[in-house]
Amino acid sequence: GPMRADARRNRELLMAAALQAFTERGADDTSLEEIARRAGVGIGTLYRHFPGRTALLEAVYTDQVAALCQRADELLATESPGAALAAWMRELAEFSATKQNLTSALAADYDKDAPVFSACRDDLLAAATALLTRAQQAGAVRPDVQPLDLLRLSHGLAAATAGAADADQAERLLSLMLGGLLTDPADGSRTG
Repeated sequence: GPMRADARRNRELLMAAALQAFTERGADDTSLEEIARRAGVGIGTLYRHFPGRTALLEAVYTDQVAALCQRADELLATESPGAALAAWMRELAEFSATKQNLTSALAADYDKDAPVFSACRDDLLAAATALLTRAQQAGAVRPDVQPLDLLRLSHGLAAATAGAADADQAERLLSLMLGGLLTDPADGSRTG
């Protein structure tokens, strides 16, 4: 049946605490006890929601993908085609940087063709396709760009800037990448 409000709140607190801890320290270096403490719940509550580390990692990973796909829908409805794609690419790049920790930890339990990975890849590819198609139809993006290119560029950017001492490096590289994709690079300029 549906989850009680307090159980739903505890699950959300655990997911937020796990994402923050995994982002800060990596999934392998974060104990489940630390996540429960950060969430303000007991370890038993964590285990009631997530029977183990893998279940928690999978839930955080799929939740982040769902949020990114939802964000694509929001941008499609509210932004110009080029600006929507550029904003989503910025969020995809942030996700890709965080995702490396989650993916490597999950990969210890799953292979790259596991259902969780293929479903998330399909969802991200569908979001990228919708944004890219709209932007290309509006003439805002080069016609030779493929949806999978967007995902690969994001992964490449995350790999190139992982552990970089220069905090602005990722933004500079992302701006260069968007400049190569967009027909009007001003459409992808940083707005905030």
